[in-house]
Amino acid sequence: MRLAEVEMIMLNVGLAGFGAFIFFIIYDLAKQSKAGKFGTFILFLALGLGLGVFLVKSLVVYFLDI
Repeated sequence: MRLAEVEMIMLNVGLAGFGAFIFFIIYDLAKQSKAGKFGTFILFLALGLGLGVFLVKSLVVYFLDI
C-alpha cells in the first residue's frame, strides 16, 4: 500500500470521527440547554447542516473529478 493511499484512508477516518464528534457536541448542547424535542431538532438541523454541506461538497468534487 502506498503512502498516498494510507493518507487518504486516514483522512476519511479522521473526518468521520470529526463529524461524529460534532454531532456529539450538538447533542450535548441540546441536553444541557434542555431544548426539548423541537429545539434539539432545530439545533441538529441548523448546526448539522454546515457539516452536511461540507460532506456533500466533498462528494460533488469527487464525482466531478471522475
